[in-house]
Amino acid sequence: MTDEYQEFDRARTSGDGDEPSPVTAQQLPSDGDIETSLRPKSLDDFIGQPRVREQLQLVLRAAKLRGGTPDHILLSGPPGLGKTSMAMIIAAELGTSLRLTSGPALERAGDLAAMLSNLTEGDVLFIDEIHRIARPAEEMLYLAMEDFRVDVVVGKGPGATSIPLEVAPFTLVGATTRSGALTGPLRDRFGFTAHMDFYEPAELQQILHRSARILGIDLREDAGAEIAGRSRGTPRIANRLLRRVRDYADVRADGIVTRDIAHAALAVYDVDPIGLDRLDRAVLGALVRSFGGGPVGVSTLAVAVGEEPATVEEVCEPFLVRAGMIARTPRGRVATQAAWLQLGLTPPPEAATGGIEVRAREPQLDASDGD
Repeated sequence: MTDEYQEFDRARTSGDGDEPSPVTAQQLPSDGDIETSLRPKSLDDFIGQPRVREQLQLVLRAAKLRGGTPDHILLSGPPGLGKTSMAMIIAAELGTSLRLTSGPALERAGDLAAMLSNLTEGDVLFIDEIHRIARPAEEMLYLAMEDFRVDVVVGKGPGATSIPLEVAPFTLVGATTRSGALTGPLRDRFGFTAHMDFYEPAELQQILHRSARILGIDLREDAGAEIAGRSRGTPRIANRLLRRVRDYADVRADGIVTRDIAHAALAVYDVDPIGLDRLDRAVLGALVRSFGGGPVGVSTLAVAVGEEPATVEEVCEPFLVRAGMIARTPRGRVATQAAWLQLGLTPPPEAATGGIEVRAREPQLDASDGD
């Protein structure tokens, strides 16, 4: 288990500390086999991202018509939107093999050279989290992407020699959740760049019903809409919530997933109607109740909820900002009107306007609000 996984696992743990929250978009070890079975096999099967699919179809079909390899492809976007699935589809559409690795795994130039030397013509090399590749390996990758060769240095000191090694023409598919962290020289060597956006609820419903058919789940239409609305626009979260709702339906009902069953199951897993989990609500509660809506620094906010600053900033905050509940200002984090309303509180007149439709109860104050 990697340190990164342990951090996310600890950060997204439910209140009793038993299991990770189902609304994290990070890949968990238990997801591997199930996620593989749910992945689409072709661009026609891929639901959502219509613009990216259209662009990729043109790139791949043009390359096949010319009888060559497509340009290198960069896929960017938040976790869980289908970048790995898209890489697998690219290899399937081209009828070639797919070699998978990740940026953190390429610590030395020799690691990359060994992988490149084993490629055959037309292969697709997929590097996940490519922005985290080590600098020596990245510099070797420049030459491989442009000239399909690498220079291997043998020996040390004055006697060291550089041996050029030819690499079979290949297509590199890089995936990143932080495109801004890529160096300029690496980014410029990709011939096609696609950004994957969050999904609409209607698209997530289609994904859920497709997954339900594959997994043999009796998912009713209204239940699909209920789960999709709490999935943060992310297919990985939607599929994870579907499996948790299935567990609830199998144990406490007759196995049929209705809207009422989905609602009850997601309440057990602390996922509220817009997808907030325990940690999200703790951050909002601290920001509003303890600091009067801010501004407050992320380190202070993290101490208030008992988490690391990196956990709040990288795991929790992105969705709250996108949901329009937290505003990032030069002075610190500020709660918007939507955050106050989500907690059932009356926002002060000076609170910033939020940007999401919040399903919250009527604003009211009670004795517990100040605790």
